[in-house]
Amino acid sequence: MDAVDIFIIGGGVNGTGIARDAAGRGLSVVLAEQGDLAQATSSASTKLFHGGLRYLEYFEFHLVREALRERETLLVAMPHISWPMRFVLPYSPEMRFEGATPTSKLLSTVMPWMKGRRPAWLIRLGLFLYDNLGGRKILPGTRKVDLAADAAGAPLQDRFAFAYEYSDCWVEDARLVSLNARDAGIRGATILTRTKVIEARREGDLWRVETEAGTWHARALVNAGGPWVERVVKDTAHVATKEGIRLVRGSHIVVPKLYDHDRAYFFQGEDGRIIFAIPYETDFTLIGTTDQDHKGDPAHPVCTPEEQDYLCAFASGYFKVPVTRDQVVWTYSGVRPLYDDGASAAQSATREYVLSLDSDGPPILSVFGGKITTYRRLAENALAKLAPFFPKAGGEWTARAPLPGGDFPHDQVAALRERLRAEHPFLTPAWAARLIRAYGTDAWPLLDGARDAAALGQDFGATLTEAEVRWLMRHEHARSAEDVVWRRSKLGLRLTEEEVAALDRFMKGTE
Repeated sequence: MDAVDIFIIGGGVNGTGIARDAAGRGLSVVLAEQGDLAQATSSASTKLFHGGLRYLEYFEFHLVREALRERETLLVAMPHISWPMRFVLPYSPEMRFEGATPTSKLLSTVMPWMKGRRPAWLIRLGLFLYDNLGGRKILPGTRKVDLAADAAGAPLQDRFAFAYEYSDCWVEDARLVSLNARDAGIRGATILTRTKVIEARREGDLWRVETEAGTWHARALVNAGGPWVERVVKDTAHVATKEGIRLVRGSHIVVPKLYDHDRAYFFQGEDGRIIFAIPYETDFTLIGTTDQDHKGDPAHPVCTPEEQDYLCAFASGYFKVPVTRDQVVWTYSGVRPLYDDGASAAQSATREYVLSLDSDGPPILSVFGGKITTYRRLAENALAKLAPFFPKAGGEWTARAPLPGGDFPHDQVAALRERLRAEHPFLTPAWAARLIRAYGTDAWPLLDGARDAAALGQDFGATLTEAEVRWLMRHEHARSAEDVVWRRSKLGLRLTEEEVAALDRFMKGTE
């Protein structure tokens, strides 16, 4: 077997982003993922393309600027799975900084009488920077909101008189990964899911990569192992490294919808931490995240009862109607592999990424850290690091290049939904909206000219049909019911255990 140019370990957002970028430059690529695409960290984010407003307190201006620039770049490239969202930040004079931030230390020195409080003028300054650091063109800027007159104030406690409202973007994180993998495959990459890499060794000018599915040879190895990145470089590839990661668990809860408008909330705690409350899947509210150092297996993190209590209490400090544990319909937790910069607190650890290249023989590039918003720029920078080894590779190309199904204007989602319904009158408004938000223009080939629901085959419930399941198996590497109802979609919130079991039996019988 001829050697491939790049072998990638890891099927999260960074691995699939690098695979897509490299394949689009004309390089031959193989990606191996030990489980399903986005099975770990990349399906457990807060699902935001955002600059990271709170990172300004840590003076991480480069990170924030890069992320802010990417929001609109990505919004244009994937208008089906990403969309603008307005965030309401209620103000209270009791809000305080997390004590270790550079901003907190500076203000404590020059304004000790503030006692760690976040003054309104400082929040407005931060939002001014947030509006202007990234060259914003599509998203609207910050405005002040009178909570007594605005619908955003209705669910909040009366003690909040005003708020600031600013822009960020929502993203369907696991679909982002599967669509990057799909596009990489369209461009010639080989995507291997449920294929663990057992060992990688340098042999002359090549890497010999042993997987559960066979042996590959590659001119370069990319380690995008996420929470396993350190283990891969040291134990699988047998390469010494001084770089390390800090595993930080972020947990979320989902409850029935807490309010009627379509904006999200940014809540600041009196301990300096923050959480979001976000409209989710039409009928729910997503609340998160926590920041806890994670010591266990990164493959199976759970939102602990203590974390659930923390998130409920945090949100209850803002909403008129308390949020309680018995409202929680689903929880999820992910382990973020942050670059270990020695920060004393988990929430203080940097979200910057480090690309570590070892070229003592055929090169290995290891990805430490990162955040979902900057995945595309990370991929570009990874290819820049590898460029000397592939002088015939093409140049940068991914900026605003649409992902599959995203080849339509970012402000035409509603028009696309109505056209889909007009051409397929049996679709309900909610069904059509879900298909457009998941597949964009790929909704048409998925439906394949169907005139009625019966033409789509078996009905698994909650508008999930055999035609959609077969599409996901054929084009998006889905192999189990869990892949479909918790990663390619969130229909697990609506399907019964019996319906999920029936789906799993169907998929196992179709392989």
